[in-house]
Amino acid sequence: MNCRIGIGYDIHRLAEGRKLFLGGVEIPYIKGLLGHSDADALLHAICDAMLGAAGSSDIGELFPNTDQKYQDISSLELLKIVGALLREKGFKIGNIDAVVIAQEPNLSPFKKLIQAKIAQTLNIGEQSVNIKAKTNEGLGEIGAKEAIACYSTVLLVREG
Repeated sequence: MNCRIGIGYDIHRLAEGRKLFLGGVEIPYIKGLLGHSDADALLHAICDAMLGAAGSSDIGELFPNTDQKYQDISSLELLKIVGALLREKGFKIGNIDAVVIAQEPNLSPFKKLIQAKIAQTLNIGEQSVNIKAKTNEGLGEIGAKEAIACYSTVLLVREG
């Protein structure tokens, strides 16, 4: 068995007048993440971890913010595309582990829903997706409620 590990990271500024999406789930909050797509920092970090493990480019190269077809696109669509690319290369997802760092909102009530949405989108078992949420203890731009950051690791497996 051939195992490969990838790491992903993303951060987006919080802005008025935007909906907040994390892991493909709309989270009720007074601000949303600013970006070319829906700015789902969690899915972006997961996509980058998946692409890194497969030895591919990052989502900025694959889905450039200069391409209007990605304007306001759901990051679930980007995740589907990345999942299909991995399958074409003969990879299966062993597991996804991710951390969302946000001072607000409280994400605990949404973690299971986010895990289920990611698993469904990638057609993997929910037990293969783990989501954790942390605050930044009031420190920096995240602690000041100006941004949300996400980290992810992904294990890919290719038999043969």
